[in-house]
Amino acid sequence: MKIAVVGCGAMGSVYAGLLASAGNEVWAISRPGAHRDAMARDGLRVTGASGDRTVRLNVATTAADAGVCDLVVLATKGPELADAARNATPLVSAGTLVLVTQNGLGAPEIAAAALPSAHVAIGIAAGFGAAVAAPGHVHHNGWGEMRLGECRGPVTPALARVAEVWRSASFAAPTFDDIDRMVWEKLCVNISFDAVGTLHGFVIGEILASPEAWALSQACLAEAVAVARARGITLGFADPADHVRTFGAKIPKAVPSMLLDHRARRRSEIDALNGAVAKLARELGIPAPANEQVTREIKEREKVF
Repeated sequence: MKIAVVGCGAMGSVYAGLLASAGNEVWAISRPGAHRDAMARDGLRVTGASGDRTVRLNVATTAADAGVCDLVVLATKGPELADAARNATPLVSAGTLVLVTQNGLGAPEIAAAALPSAHVAIGIAAGFGAAVAAPGHVHHNGWGEMRLGECRGPVTPALARVAEVWRSASFAAPTFDDIDRMVWEKLCVNISFDAVGTLHGFVIGEILASPEAWALSQACLAEAVAVARARGITLGFADPADHVRTFGAKIPKAVPSMLLDHRARRRSEIDALNGAVAKLARELGIPAPANEQVTREIKEREKVF
């Protein structure tokens, strides 16, 4: 399959490296910089949970260099998604499946608005992450699932074929007829740790150990659960707080991705996470002061970026 991965930071590079290693024609569409230059010159090294390999990729700065692809994986951060989707137009034809992999809410709608002829679907990286160890080298943390589903309705044959491609690259890639539940279950974890950890400068274990941080985390979570239930989303856990604590206890040294963004002076995905919960809560007439508070504080910090 001909595949373009748009946004080859840490996670996008893992996707590109493993999909290429499985024999696909993979184009890494990446902005100029040391990481892109090293991939083009020396190949991409992927280490960690998936082994240690160096893979040759087709590295490009613009989508026009790659041309139409069978699968386009949009792997940018949320704030960059709208521009990335618009710039991905040369990659897309009527038969192209576009997979959005951003955290939080709203990504499918953004991609569909920019690429109306594309078949847009959702991918959720669950239980694994990545970090750029050095230019041209990414480290794969954990070996979880790439959960796949249509934006609406049951899994189509086209998405089922894409799932097989991910599986051939050694990913666990289950498909779901109701992907909304998966989206909201990951959202519950993200809004419990990302903004709270960023405001306190804490890794996951420090959030769990701090009465003040954990209380704010749980307030954000409770509001999100209330919004999910009001929208008819059935979550797969009876005790949300226990679910989040159990998840976090497995990765106590993990640095929230939003905190990494702020350390790099990048805008975060706050609008798609706590900000999205606060917005939906207002529309539903549900109070969400904790999510409004952390959204306001994060955005205030980002004014200087």
